[in-house]
Amino acid sequence: MKEVPAKLYIASDHAGFVLKKFLISELQKIKISAIDLGCDSEKTSVDYPDYAQKLCKKIKENSAEFGILICGSGIGISIAANRFNHIRAALCTNVKIAKLSRAHNDANVLCLGARFLKEKNALAILKAFLATKFEGERHARRVAKLSR
Repeated sequence: MKEVPAKLYIASDHAGFVLKKFLISELQKIKISAIDLGCDSEKTSVDYPDYAQKLCKKIKENSAEFGILICGSGIGISIAANRFNHIRAALCTNVKIAKLSRAHNDANVLCLGARFLKEKNALAILKAFLATKFEGERHARRVAKLSR
């Protein structure tokens, strides 16, 4: 990976709990510390909007660069996150989409669907997301319109 983010938050609902724990463990192996904002179990049903909101608020309060959100499909948690005007959450299903979400959209929150990704694929998507820089230029004016 090119650069390690200064701060990275991660959260999930119960459906994303196992994948979240796997990704935290893998990030530790490459010396990236992920701050776990919950949930704390795969056994107790929780509401994904609560965890998306918690992560989005932490990113704003602490000027963190990136967040990772995981739910069963990745769809609900990405919708919840994108309600915040400082968040550009991207549901990524493969490495190419992860790279494009960063390069063209300056996405700052990666959303994953735990029920649709194998751990190895999710890790590859995460690494691509973190390693890709925003290209700026013509994309910058488009991204600026997203926060209006």
